[in-house]
Amino acid sequence: MESTSLFPHFSFWPQLTSAQQTKLLSHTNTQSLPKGSLLHSGNADCMGVLLVQEGSLRVYLLSEDGREVTLYRLRQGELCMLSASCVLEAITFDIFIEAETPVTISRINAAVFQQIMEENIYLKAFSYQLIAERFSDVMWRMQQILFLGIDRRLACFLLEESASVQSPQIHLTQEQLAKHLGTAREVVSRMLKYFVEENMVTLFRGGVTITDEEKLRRLAQPSF
Repeated sequence: MESTSLFPHFSFWPQLTSAQQTKLLSHTNTQSLPKGSLLHSGNADCMGVLLVQEGSLRVYLLSEDGREVTLYRLRQGELCMLSASCVLEAITFDIFIEAETPVTISRINAAVFQQIMEENIYLKAFSYQLIAERFSDVMWRMQQILFLGIDRRLACFLLEESASVQSPQIHLTQEQLAKHLGTAREVVSRMLKYFVEENMVTLFRGGVTITDEEKLRRLAQPSF
């Protein structure tokens, strides 16, 4: 899928002039990358705004001791502004972006995007709204890490992932689950064993199947 077919779906697109639309498209390059590719690493140079054409990207933080915490994920038709810190200078923390699946992405030149954003209030408003939404995602993730036990965090994640893929089958390994939750694989393994014993999930090679969604939901959101 080409970027030209995705841009018109964004609310700012009809508000750009023909010249601005042409300039944005002419400074957008599309490429395909295999699963596991690292697109952005911490203090890397500003790489531009990313548009996911196909597949999924994972945006995460990496601690000094190598522990990863997933902030959010990007799927088809979604833009990533945090990869263009030079566009929004207030964004100063280091993030990592990897291809969670084989992906096709479009890179929008950061300088061109910034220029059009300064010229066009609709693109600027869209960009800051997108940043605000991502910040909300990050705060939700941090809230879970700081205030929820690993059992509730894992239950929440499994329910979110199931809703996202619209299936009770979640094709993520225990190592991948641990990375998303910012914990050790052994911790996830022990907690999944407990979930199995409580008949909330079953395990298969490379994934988890939710067997009792209601019970898992009660664990994730206990009543007071």
